[in-house]
Amino acid sequence: MDFERLREIDDELERIARTYDIFNEDARLNRSQAARVEFLTTVRSVEKYLQPDSRILDIGAGAGEYSLFFAKRGHEVSAVELADNNIRAFRNKLTPDLPIDLRQGNAMDLSCFQDESFDIVLLFGPLYHLLSEADRQQCIAEARRVCRADGTLFFSFISNDMVFATEFVYDQNYFENGAYDRTTFKQENFPFVFFTVDECREMLKWGQIGILQEVASDGLSELLAERINRMDEPNYRQYLNYHFYCCEKPEMLGHSNHLLFAGKK
Repeated sequence: MDFERLREIDDELERIARTYDIFNEDARLNRSQAARVEFLTTVRSVEKYLQPDSRILDIGAGAGEYSLFFAKRGHEVSAVELADNNIRAFRNKLTPDLPIDLRQGNAMDLSCFQDESFDIVLLFGPLYHLLSEADRQQCIAEARRVCRADGTLFFSFISNDMVFATEFVYDQNYFENGAYDRTTFKQENFPFVFFTVDECREMLKWGQIGILQEVASDGLSELLAERINRMDEPNYRQYLNYHFYCCEKPEMLGHSNHLLFAGKK
């Protein structure tokens, strides 16, 4: 599977599933110190809202990085994932002492779960892929439906504006050759869908989500990856402290490839 063949797939769910024939989600969050920043920041944010007996739903669970982390800490975890490759990678990590309820399914249809079943709902992958606003709102509505009235929902997005800086690192001619609108600076929504910070806020507002927290989840880590990956442990730990110090500052939100929003119904 290559990008050109991916473009030819008309069915959106099939195209999403086949995207992970190209991208190795199993390694994305743990392949390096720089890549780990997003995971550590996200866990830190979720833990602020966790109770010892929290029941967690991980929608678009990928290869299971977050589900496994929270299950190992004693939480009851259910997970839904669409892509075959991710399901296989996730299942290979399951052990009898980690009784995660893993299901292959579609984030826009969570009818297998009852209303208000979960204390924490994670929606970390699906909004990277859904092209239509109607589909995105259906996805948010389903996440909202299965979250308890006093529960917390978490949403992640890929930042439209930061992609320019990170792509420029890899391609010196990106501003001439890149796939974006030269007037509006809107990235082409392929193979992922990109949003500005304001678009994320508006999407959640329409989904009747009250925003509690906005986080630049990986910050500058991809831009600085080469240096971060050369850090020894004390330097890396202090870099993380710096990142945690500034990742919720409003002025830093646009300077991050991935954005994390926490919200209430």
